[in-house]
Amino acid sequence: METTNEPALAEFMEAGRKLFAGPCEFIWGASQIDALPPMGPPEIAFAGRSNVGKSSLVNALTGRTTLARVSHTPGRTQQLNFFALGGPPGAERMRLVDMPGYGYAAVSKEKSNGWMRLMQAYLAGRASLLRVFVLVDGRHGVKPPDIDTMSAFDRSAVSYQIVLTKLDEVKVAERDERVAGVLAALAKRPAAHPEVLFTSSRTGEGVPELRATVAQLLAQRGA
Repeated sequence: METTNEPALAEFMEAGRKLFAGPCEFIWGASQIDALPPMGPPEIAFAGRSNVGKSSLVNALTGRTTLARVSHTPGRTQQLNFFALGGPPGAERMRLVDMPGYGYAAVSKEKSNGWMRLMQAYLAGRASLLRVFVLVDGRHGVKPPDIDTMSAFDRSAVSYQIVLTKLDEVKVAERDERVAGVLAALAKRPAAHPEVLFTSSRTGEGVPELRATVAQLLAQRGA
């Protein structure tokens, strides 16, 4: 049976804590393809269905309450929002990217397609992008819009990892089953990272583990 390297895990947990405790501020918003910022430090991006809790998770990761705008109105994030992390803009260690939510039926098809083109343009050839964290509502598991997004990432060979949200709203007895269902959905998907994280922005559960994952990605890049 495979064992966990506990010293290494503890090291990345601490590295992740320090990274996200550092400066973090909004630096760029892009609503059109030609407005994307030039590549710079390593980036991680957050994608997910509208109202899945992306902004809440970004705030929980950084220990802030207003870094990313939280809204109960699906479809509110309508651009790619870039945040400098771990140093002042221009000297940051990495960037966080909050992507527009997908799968919101009340948004016009034209606008939805525009957001998808924007995301695809961002992902295409973005050598600075370490991984996309695809947020999935832990109460419901993977839905068709999530499958469509994962398929697009597979076609583009963009590394992504599933992060389940709203852990505090899922019964303890159902959590393992929910994770198993997601892992089954990831089977044979070439760009998917084979580990699922379960988080709660409200209680903070799973957030240190996500920070550690990001710190490990940075270490692997040598940043």
